[in-house]
Amino acid sequence: MEVKMIALILGGGAGSRLYPLTEQRSKPAVPIAGKYRLIDIPISNCLNSGVRRMFVVTQFNSASLNQHIKNTYTFDMFTHGFVDILAAEQTPNSPNWFQGTADAVRQSMHHMVNHDFDYILVLSGDQLYQMDFKELAFYHLDKGADLTIATIPVVAKEASEFGILKVNQDQYIEDFTEKPKKDVLPAWRSPLEEKYTSKGKEYLASMGIYVFKREVLERLFEENPDATDFGKEIIPYAINNNFKVASYAFDSYWTDIGTIASFFEANIALTDPIPDFNLFDKNATVFTRPRPLAPSKIYGTFFNRTLVAEGCIIHAKKIDKAIVGIRSRIGEGTEINNAILMGADYYESLEQIEAAEIPMGIGKDCYIENAIVDKNCSIGHNVIIKGHHSLGDMETSTYVIRDGIVVLKKKAVIPNGTKIGLA
Repeated sequence: MEVKMIALILGGGAGSRLYPLTEQRSKPAVPIAGKYRLIDIPISNCLNSGVRRMFVVTQFNSASLNQHIKNTYTFDMFTHGFVDILAAEQTPNSPNWFQGTADAVRQSMHHMVNHDFDYILVLSGDQLYQMDFKELAFYHLDKGADLTIATIPVVAKEASEFGILKVNQDQYIEDFTEKPKKDVLPAWRSPLEEKYTSKGKEYLASMGIYVFKREVLERLFEENPDATDFGKEIIPYAINNNFKVASYAFDSYWTDIGTIASFFEANIALTDPIPDFNLFDKNATVFTRPRPLAPSKIYGTFFNRTLVAEGCIIHAKKIDKAIVGIRSRIGEGTEINNAILMGADYYESLEQIEAAEIPMGIGKDCYIENAIVDKNCSIGHNVIIKGHHSLGDMETSTYVIRDGIVVLKKKAVIPNGTKIGLA
């Protein structure tokens, strides 16, 4: 049975909690796993699920995201698929920029009027997971729901960051609250399975993944003309006004890339022998921009639990539990431990390398641990960069310390002999 569904992927706000990675790019454009960007995750999930009509709604720092989508997702004339960018725009009927998730979808609806669809799939552009949206759509149909929300169990520490809900025995949502305060959290516990409660997961959270009937979403917008947010306004209104709102229980890996700590942990976890998010799953391919890069070239380096992208030239002594991004250049004697190197957007020529006081890449005899090195950084020789949970948050012109992790800003230049963090 064909389900006529269009996906709308929200590009998110300013992404201040991911700063400085979002200083010059939007959250969905942040690189992950050495060669991808966060936006590749929801788009790949759609493609693997047979959803081939997608709009990506952008607003903040969207230039690199727009370029990545344009250079990556091109469909031939026979597939009738597309990934179109909807930039925030001022119109006679709406002179304001997007004010929230619901407002972004409302302002984007007029771009879809010429498309034939019965359901709209609303996704976030900054989450890491693998989901079959066909199963979600068929579940929505089987429940006869007006709105279906994908849900996942979370622990109390995380609950205040999400929309928390309660369901009845038929998996319809009876109550919902957005980001509840810690003092009221106990009242929002759900009777979940022992496999969750044994891990402290006693709360049922919205994943920010929604399936709406087209006419229902249009009606909700008509009845709530001033509502700007799904979690704070549209969803509670739907539940309280007898719309059929179903919960789709998701039982696999999912994480919201909202902070430097969550971004770091999610990336490093990809180096596990069999990670929860499996880049090597043939049934859940992660697509990205194809690059005509040479294979990586390595000279005498000891590697352990490391992902190495294409186009790298590595002379390092040791790299352990790390992500090495595209076009990375690492000098002799350098050690990398528990770190993310995003690599570079281009190569310097031999003449540029010889002429530069500090060429792009990582120099000789450096030590980097608990750190993120953004793209196009130039790190000299004998540099020590060491993050630690005991370090307080701070910012300089070239780096930021957040959650005990040292994050070098994009294009940062670090002189020879510099010591950062617990060095």
